[in-house]
Amino acid sequence: MAARALGPERGRPAMKSAGLPPSAKPRLTTSAMIASIAAEGQRTKPAPFGHALVELARSREDVVGMTADLGKYTDLHIFARAFPDRYYQMGMAEQLLFGAASGLAAEGFMPFATTYAVFASRRAYDFIHQTIAEEDRNVKIACALPGLTSGYGPSHQAAEDLALFRAMPNMMVIDPCDAHEIEQIVPAIAAHRGPVYMRLLRGQVPLVLDEYNYRFELGKAALLRDGGDVLIISSGIMTMRALEAAQALSDDRVSAAVLHVPTIKPLDTEAIRREAGKPGRLVVVAENHTVIGGLGEAVAALLMRSGVHPTFRQIGLPDEFLAAGALPTLHDRYGISTVEVTRRIKEWLR
Repeated sequence: MAARALGPERGRPAMKSAGLPPSAKPRLTTSAMIASIAAEGQRTKPAPFGHALVELARSREDVVGMTADLGKYTDLHIFARAFPDRYYQMGMAEQLLFGAASGLAAEGFMPFATTYAVFASRRAYDFIHQTIAEEDRNVKIACALPGLTSGYGPSHQAAEDLALFRAMPNMMVIDPCDAHEIEQIVPAIAAHRGPVYMRLLRGQVPLVLDEYNYRFELGKAALLRDGGDVLIISSGIMTMRALEAAQALSDDRVSAAVLHVPTIKPLDTEAIRREAGKPGRLVVVAENHTVIGGLGEAVAALLMRSGVHPTFRQIGLPDEFLAAGALPTLHDRYGISTVEVTRRIKEWLR
């Protein structure tokens, strides 16, 4: 069974940035394999999911927290301290976790079940499909380490989770950008009756969207900035990168718009058609997910069905098992760092 508690490993050598002279970048240690996605000096907020769930539970007695040996690593330990009698530690058994969550939902509770995205999307997929989605149970699934947010290789990199859960009937799918959004998502999905799969950012989570007067709405996209040369449609941490890239592009007199799409299913089809249909703009979809079956292909299919045909490009993870290593190095290698997003858009605009 894959290891659960991730941290710097004893006895392993420090890692260096591949292909660069030692003086070009700071020396990276193995802790960079699970480093925060926050940039140096970026504002952050600790454990927004855990704190938001505590606030929700104070007004809703039906809320319970459940996990499969990962309370500390999904920020659910904060809920456990506040409501120990409403916290269920199910051990290393994801199938049991989701089967029990379905049963509690059938009895009128609202379980928030947490684990790593790889364990929910691969190990327990059939249990979620049969006991939660098919029965339309009111279970909220919040999963850490989505996409390429772990450097521990394919066993912990959920590069295909959105594709899998998009294909599951009755399942709402959400990919939040930052702490500000996560705090709003928790009460919003509690107000929604039905199963939800939510990607989870944990620990010290960046704060970005509060600077844009952003308010999360289920099923709605938000135009965070406008621009006439390129439209970046993004979700999750790639919205952070898109906003940073848009600023960098503006220094080269390239005007970039950013449309944040946190709800992957159902899509905000009206907003996407409207923005992608504006003439003269390159349309780029950026996602922390394989290019197979995620936001990019969902947007492309929508535009084709709608008769909207802009010049279209995708930024996402390749259709392959990803390498292990330091996250900054991997993000550069696979093209989802701000530098690489900016570079590729410049090339496409030439």
